[in-house]
Amino acid sequence: MITTRFAPSPTGYIHVGNLRTALMNYLIARKAGGTFILRIDDTDPDRSKQEYVDAIQQDLEWLGLTWDRIEKQSDRLARYEEAAQNLRDMGRFYECFETPTELDLKRKKQLNMGKPPVYDRSALALSDADKDRLRAERGNGHWRFRLDHERIEWEDGILGHRSIDAASVSDPVLIRGDGQFLYTLASVCDDIDYGITDVVRGADHVTNTATQIQIIAALGGAVPRFAHHSLLTGPQGEALSKRLGTLALRDLREAGVEPMALLSLMARLGSSDPVELCTSLDEIADGFEIGHFGAAPTKFDVDDLYPLTARLLHDLPLAAVAEDVRAAGVPDALAQRFWDVTRENITTRRDLAAWWTLFAQGAEPEIAEEDRAFVAEAMRLLPEGPFDDETWGTWTAEVKAATGRKGRGLFMPLRKALTGQSHGPDMSALMPLLQVIRARG
Repeated sequence: MITTRFAPSPTGYIHVGNLRTALMNYLIARKAGGTFILRIDDTDPDRSKQEYVDAIQQDLEWLGLTWDRIEKQSDRLARYEEAAQNLRDMGRFYECFETPTELDLKRKKQLNMGKPPVYDRSALALSDADKDRLRAERGNGHWRFRLDHERIEWEDGILGHRSIDAASVSDPVLIRGDGQFLYTLASVCDDIDYGITDVVRGADHVTNTATQIQIIAALGGAVPRFAHHSLLTGPQGEALSKRLGTLALRDLREAGVEPMALLSLMARLGSSDPVELCTSLDEIADGFEIGHFGAAPTKFDVDDLYPLTARLLHDLPLAAVAEDVRAAGVPDALAQRFWDVTRENITTRRDLAAWWTLFAQGAEPEIAEEDRAFVAEAMRLLPEGPFDDETWGTWTAEVKAATGRKGRGLFMPLRKALTGQSHGPDMSALMPLLQVIRARG
């Protein structure tokens, strides 16, 4: 049974970078008929907030990424302490007392000597008396996992064969001096206990994966299959991290991005497969292959979401947007005609209100100075409403006969006078929706 997980920290809103990880893990489980777990990593009591837990669930539900079960790390602290004690008992866990300043000085000294900045394990030489003295002076120490200095190897689902020399990596801190369990130990315990078979996450976790593999083995667990996707950059290759605050899923939702547009893009971005607009998660899952993704940084441009959103909306029936049409103020009797006229002239659902305002209240005319006399004559010939599908053709024929204008010189000034725009729906279809025409004077 395939089991995957998405493990956000409830310290803020999730953004497109988080979504990439969530979606890949979700699709692997869904395609295999497996289990997808939402794991809330809330071991930091000062930064974790219930409002963010709620927001994470709302964002995933908006996208349709439903989970089979939800787990909270704050409910499992006793389990993490049990694992920590097991590691102590087997000699793989040791207490250290260096301050951040002391560690920084050690790293700088090693770098100056041309050595890798790896923790020197000096704490292993402390006697019990030394530890008692340091606890009295500094409080409880932090706990590190003692790595076996050997090569750690795995077949990565995206990066291929990976091999890391554990001697080149510092023994990871798993418990802070204040007793807080850090990500690595808690995550390892959860992956073992929940039977996680596949873990997809960002390439910045590669070294962390190597240490986790040793910890999993030490605790007698089965090592999952790992895959590390590339990190997102901006459209020019710039670091996206500075912009992630503006790319929260709730902000994209507020901007009118459609869920399937976002999912269709993120399910293919950075892979060898072209982006295809899908209409269901099943369709996305059927075409998803983790091995088709590359290691190179992946460019993400939020502007790419809007053409996909527009294409998706253009194909929707009225029933799918009826609430939005009604919210825009359109009477039910005109809803179908309104949707038929506007559907190919909107980018998001939010554009519907502007179109109805134009129809119901009239548009500010856009009239070039050289067209003023022509428009005034045309308005004199325009019949009183209500208009029908024939009004535009009949009217423009009369205007042509009266003024001698034809082609673009005839049609464009009239479109601008009636709609204030140089583009938009076919005027024959638009005219019956016009309730007010400001260009009459």
